[in-house]
Amino acid sequence: MQDNIILECTEARKEGKPVSRYLSTRNKKTVTERIEKKKYNKHLKRHTLHKEIK
Repeated sequence: MQDNIILECTEARKEGKPVSRYLSTRNKKTVTERIEKKKYNKHLKRHTLHKEIK
């Protein structure tokens, strides 16, 4: 069963910039922990760590 998740930038709020968000999917049965991926943040103009939010 695929579940849609939202990945949000962790570094943008610390620097006072707008956060970037990405949509992704994960299989709830095989992946039980929260997902973390390196994605591009256009406001910071670099790749940053994005974590899954509710």
